[in-house]
Amino acid sequence: MQHVAARGARIPALGMGTWQLKGAECRDAVSAALELGYRHLDTAQIYENEADVGAALAESGVPRDEVFVTTKVWYERARRDDLLRSVDESLRRLKLDHVDLLLLHWPNAEVPLAESMGALDEAVERGLTRSIGVSNFPSAMLRNALELAPLSVNQVEYHPYLRQDEVAAVCRARGMAMVAYSPIAQGRVFEDATLRAIGAPHGKSGGQVALRWLLQQSGVVAIPRSSKRAHLAANLDIFDFELDAAEMRTIGQLSEGRRLIDPPWAPDWD
Repeated sequence: MQHVAARGARIPALGMGTWQLKGAECRDAVSAALELGYRHLDTAQIYENEADVGAALAESGVPRDEVFVTTKVWYERARRDDLLRSVDESLRRLKLDHVDLLLLHWPNAEVPLAESMGALDEAVERGLTRSIGVSNFPSAMLRNALELAPLSVNQVEYHPYLRQDEVAAVCRARGMAMVAYSPIAQGRVFEDATLRAIGAPHGKSGGQVALRWLLQQSGVVAIPRSSKRAHLAANLDIFDFELDAAEMRTIGQLSEGRRLIDPPWAPDWD
């Protein structure tokens, strides 16, 4: 498994996203992922599955220090006291004494950025997390946040149909990782004729091509979600081929600038 260095953090380049997975389905999927060799798990308070992720990790027999665990604080809990209290709650559910990465899930326009970033930094000082970051921060807001806290990651929607050039440029300039969620565009990449044509000579699917395209970019991590063992295994099977420069350019030209995830509380995007 390749890793991405991000301001002191060493992040497995391919992780397992757990959005929309709950209960036995989540536990079984996380267990399967760990058996297959995944060593990066991504959850969040709002997913309501931290206890399931923690249980699967505890039962897996994989040493804790071999697994990179990320959780996220919901934007409505961005004030200092509430943020720190929510992290304690997350750790109890996960049955961990710390996570490897703690993110603010979305910016909150009603809470001063300095307060939220200070609380994240305090979580590091308290030993609740090893690294901190943000999610869904556009480039200007990310620059502001970086003046306030030593962020390692910005997690954003990123796939062949949505460019993130501005955010990526800030992340690379500051030694951060950009973590791509919805990296297979909620399954759309599997039926994409261009991606399938590129994949055919490599013996790979459109989904595998999309993930490979992401991980060949400097500083990019991808966290596809799947509940099926076969799909989890296929997502992991992307380290035995490379896309050439022409293939990378072709995929980069598929962008439509349309977001799959754009809730009412989202900031103005770049």
